[in-house]
Amino acid sequence: MTTDTAPPPTTAAGRRLLVLLIAMASVGPLSVNIIIPAIPGLALSLKADPAAVQLTISLFFAGLATAQLVLGALSDRFGRRPVLLTGFLITVITSFAAAAATGIASLVVARTLQAFGASTGIVIGRAIVRDLYSRDRAASMLGWVTMSTVVIPMFGPLIGGLLDEWWGWRSIFIFVGCSALVVVVWAMVSLPETRPPQAAAAMSFRQLGKESRALLSTPAFAGFALCAGMISGPYYAMLGAAPQVVITQMGRSPAELGLWFMLSSLGYMLGNYIAGRFSARFGIYAMIWWGLVLEFAGTAAGVALVPLADTLGPLAIFAPITVIFVANGIALPSAIAGAVSVRPQAAGTASGVAGFAQMGCGALISQLMTYPMAGATTAMPMTIAMLAIAIAGLAIYWLLIRPYRVS
Repeated sequence: MTTDTAPPPTTAAGRRLLVLLIAMASVGPLSVNIIIPAIPGLALSLKADPAAVQLTISLFFAGLATAQLVLGALSDRFGRRPVLLTGFLITVITSFAAAAATGIASLVVARTLQAFGASTGIVIGRAIVRDLYSRDRAASMLGWVTMSTVVIPMFGPLIGGLLDEWWGWRSIFIFVGCSALVVVVWAMVSLPETRPPQAAAAMSFRQLGKESRALLSTPAFAGFALCAGMISGPYYAMLGAAPQVVITQMGRSPAELGLWFMLSSLGYMLGNYIAGRFSARFGIYAMIWWGLVLEFAGTAAGVALVPLADTLGPLAIFAPITVIFVANGIALPSAIAGAVSVRPQAAGTASGVAGFAQMGCGALISQLMTYPMAGATTAMPMTIAMLAIAIAGLAIYWLLIRPYRVS
């Protein structure tokens, strides 16, 4: 399909495609979030130390990051549909393998492989949107898609907490496997191939390597990709530390942690609504910049509210996190749209490399948070790390993206 010739989401065909894209892109975030409330109990069940259990999160992000490099390029070479279907089948198999794990090592391996499959919905979904729409229109569409995908994943921690309390942590992975199975059957029946025919003819493996090198040597692409990592960074820091803060330090239940996650995720939905509503009007640069500014304000508020945690409880943590989520929802679709638009003929490769930067940052940040939090009695290490990440995002925009905007 050519740019902006896809059925608009106001038509029946457009709505069906949009809903399918939403379902595809939801599996990865759901797979991450749903296990968070079960982390402390999982450590006790498998007799594993917290740092080892945290690998089920950080290596999942590493798997997402690595897979996106490969999957984006493969989708440019072989098409979006076959890569997507294969990836979701991997998700189904590895989810059930995780449910059957008897030790932390086998669980970590299953989770890492699960990430390879779960990443297909994210990478291929972004590439499909870019196949169908122009840059600013793609930012708007990504905003709508991402806003909608938050609805399902934002219930993930609550669902995971309830499943953990009712049937144990293994039921969480069974739930994810069944969800992925539904999506793969749906995509098998309904998903069209969207990669432009001329791209299929031109994109040899040599060309893939050439496009990857061209992307990595472009400062603007590096700026957009790294900015995506820093925009998401506070979220990953929170994932690495929130179970200890809320469950261990504050003595709250896994289900309550899941409820706080769900409520704060409404902020991300609001940010995505703003992105979907205004990206086409104001352009991606304004959306990225003001999203980063709002993220800085939210992280600074998070540091300021830590001393009030004894009085406010989890609200002291999740009120600023909600503001940060709004900022993420505003800025992230535009950062991704910018990255995949630097070289539109390699949108899948660009989506994969940008996703690698985003998820790679997430894996590193999430795992590193276990060390300052190990002996912590407050959330201060988490909030300071989130503030530092927000400052880094502003610096990356100013040094790498702003010059590209004015050139």
